[in-house]
Amino acid sequence: MHLFRLLLAGALVASSAASSNITIYRNESFVPGNQLPPSHATSDGGSIVELFLSLSRSTTWKLVSKTKFEGDTGEPEGMARVGDDRFFLSSGQWTVPTVHYNGTINGTDRTPGAGFAHMVIYDGQGRRIANATLTDPGDIEYHGGGIDYDGRYIWITLAQYRPNTTATIARIDPLTLEQTRLFRTHDHNGGIIHDTVTDELVTLNWGARNATAWSLKDYPRGFTPLPGFTPPQRAVPNPSFYVDYQDCKFLGHHAVPSALVKTQTNSNSNSNSKSEERPIMLCGGVATIGTNFNLGGLALVDLESMLPLWEVPMALTSDLGVSLTENPVDAAVVDGKLRLYFLPDQHNSTLYVYEAE
Repeated sequence: MHLFRLLLAGALVASSAASSNITIYRNESFVPGNQLPPSHATSDGGSIVELFLSLSRSTTWKLVSKTKFEGDTGEPEGMARVGDDRFFLSSGQWTVPTVHYNGTINGTDRTPGAGFAHMVIYDGQGRRIANATLTDPGDIEYHGGGIDYDGRYIWITLAQYRPNTTATIARIDPLTLEQTRLFRTHDHNGGIIHDTVTDELVTLNWGARNATAWSLKDYPRGFTPLPGFTPPQRAVPNPSFYVDYQDCKFLGHHAVPSALVKTQTNSNSNSNSKSEERPIMLCGGVATIGTNFNLGGLALVDLESMLPLWEVPMALTSDLGVSLTENPVDAAVVDGKLRLYFLPDQHNSTLYVYEAE
């Protein structure tokens, strides 16, 4: 991790430090004590994987708490639980709606619309601590997607709010809400995951139909200076059409039963071994089936192959009737039980915390 920090610090020569317009609501540290907690990968990731593999359609979910988030939350896109008393929320504010074309124009199906991307900090009681506006008026890339906390930074994509377009990959310092834009890509990107073991970034495009990866080991070497575009070093189609992943969290590299590992790459592992260590992320999402049925679900996904290792449907909804996995999701292990955090509703949002029985 020390080497990872040195590499990223040196990479600032090719990145762009973008100022954020920050509104302070409470005179409190963005992170309590200015002490960053560990990421899932270096703390509870292995336990989350182990407990998740025991879930099924018959799992009983116990409601632990409901907490109203203060103010207009816009459209929540991604959420990262940074310690026990802070939630960082990626939120969209739309000022001009997109309008669908009667077909495809320049590879996409709608007008760009307009709006702003925000990163909002809440405490465990749902009170707003601060709100950073990440984009400027007129920015065409104003959609902040799913986010991932790696123990030092929160990673986010700032994309056009339409498929097959463009996005900028950025990181945010949770201690200051300062953002650094690293590179751009020729596609809409939503979810993002930082594999701190391999130092790779993996992003998911519109509907999470494809995953693209960039290695940060040699950054900025091999990356096109902003505002140019940098092609991914690897692209993998998502073979699962169960749900469209909205928000994902990197859990680390962990051993899973070998029967679950069906990678699309050659493996040098012992085929007789009972388990194999794989890079794993937790993803939540929804899919519209037919015209009026929304299916919610959670999945453990192999970060390298995009193959789902374990999928669980979620029929639970918010009090407003929205699937709990509509947008942000995060997880923790509390007293040996798997606990999940959801924030599904737009504008008037409540944090739902459920525990697997």
